[in-house]
Amino acid sequence: MDHIIKSYENYKEEDRLSSNNARKIEFITSIRAIKDRINKKAKILDCAAGTGIYSFELAHEEHEVTALDLTPRHVSIMKDRIKSCNFTMDIDVNDATDLSRFDDETFDVVLCMGPIYHLVDENLRQKCLKECYRVLRKGGILVLAYISRYYVFPYIATQDKKYLNLNLGIKINKTGTIHSNDPDCFWTDCFFATPEEIESYMIQNGLKVLDHLASDGISPFISDKIDALTESEFKVWCDYHYSVCRERSILGSSNHGLIIGRK
Repeated sequence: MDHIIKSYENYKEEDRLSSNNARKIEFITSIRAIKDRINKKAKILDCAAGTGIYSFELAHEEHEVTALDLTPRHVSIMKDRIKSCNFTMDIDVNDATDLSRFDDETFDVVLCMGPIYHLVDENLRQKCLKECYRVLRKGGILVLAYISRYYVFPYIATQDKKYLNLNLGIKINKTGTIHSNDPDCFWTDCFFATPEEIESYMIQNGLKVLDHLASDGISPFISDKIDALTESEFKVWCDYHYSVCRERSILGSSNHGLIIGRK
């Protein structure tokens, strides 16, 4: 976990989903799908909140939100931000594989928007999912984000040709993992899932799949075009993307995917 914490301590996660139009699409699509599925004034756990983009958006709508993250810097940012808000939020440092601070069936909604794609060990992935399931009330909603295995190599290899390495591409597609100590590691410890794999995880852990969508689709590949759109043009693009983002042929080519299940 230390490699992951160090990576995020030195990366401005607070800018990732808001710095340009192409990056905003992931948030716009995901929050729209989440809001369509949750009831008013839900009790929500964001178990890996980053710097809180989803937590604060949902808390603004009068949901009771608990926001946790593994990275102390992220937690510090959220605690500073909450000072200027007219609502409260429980915010703390926590590992998403251990939610023992909470009783069984505590939350109406659990957001697991980042842990899975940094847990390279299968046992830890299952532990995280089982903990999310445990603290979720019967009938509750689990929202799980992942990075597609089929997206990663084409994107990385075209951004920096030093990663245009067939062995790397085959390794990612075969194992779905990279480790911080790998000579060709381009980020940190990561697990990239296939759409079928992520659906299997949900079903194995007792959840009924309600929705499965491509959060950002092809937008990262044409980010310069997306960023050049006017406000009205960008809205058309986002609405179009939302209308097709559940198409199975699009799921694997998207950077991020989002799957929603009911306990």
